[in-house]
Amino acid sequence: MASEAHAYSVWALPPEEARVRVKKLMDNLRSEFGGPEFDPHLTVVRAVTLTPEDALDRFRSACNGVKAYSVHARGISIGTCLNLIFDPTPQVVATSEHCCGHFGFNRTAAYRPHMSLLYADLTNEMMKKAEERATILDDSIANLCFTVNRLALYITDEDKTLKSWKKVAEYELQPI
Repeated sequence: MASEAHAYSVWALPPEEARVRVKKLMDNLRSEFGGPEFDPHLTVVRAVTLTPEDALDRFRSACNGVKAYSVHARGISIGTCLNLIFDPTPQVVATSEHCCGHFGFNRTAAYRPHMSLLYADLTNEMMKKAEERATILDDSIANLCFTVNRLALYITDEDKTLKSWKKVAEYELQPI
C-alpha cells in the first residue's frame, strides 16, 4: 500500500539566538492581531506534493553538499502576510534553486527570500498597524543577520490553523 502524499516544503532554520528573537516578536504580534502559530523559517522550496519516502529521498539528496550561508534582512513588507524580507544574494538564491531542482519545483517568479512574521486574515489597514507594531516591538528586526546552518523538511499541507505542519527531518549544513 502506498503512503499518503502530503505537501512538503524545505525551510532554512535560523540559529537559536535569532529563532528566539523572531519567535518572541511573532508571539507578540499573534497575541495582538490573531493568526496561527508556526516556527520561524525562510522558505527555500514551497509546497510540493510527494509521498513521505520520495520527499525524504529528495531532501537528503538536495542537502548533500550544501554549505551554510549568511542572510541579511532589509525590511518588513506586507503581502498576504507580514514578512521580514531578506537580500536575494547569490548564495541564498543558489541554495533555493539547487533544492527546487531536487524537488522538481518550477518557480514562476523570482525567488523572494522572506521570513513570515504573521499569518492573519487582516485588512490592509490592520496589516499596516501590525507592521508598525513589529518595528516598535523590535526596532532593529529589519536589520537581522544570521548564518543558516540547518535546513528542514516540513509537511505543509493546506491548513488555516497550521496544526498539520510538522518537521519531518533536519539537516546540518557544511560550515562556510
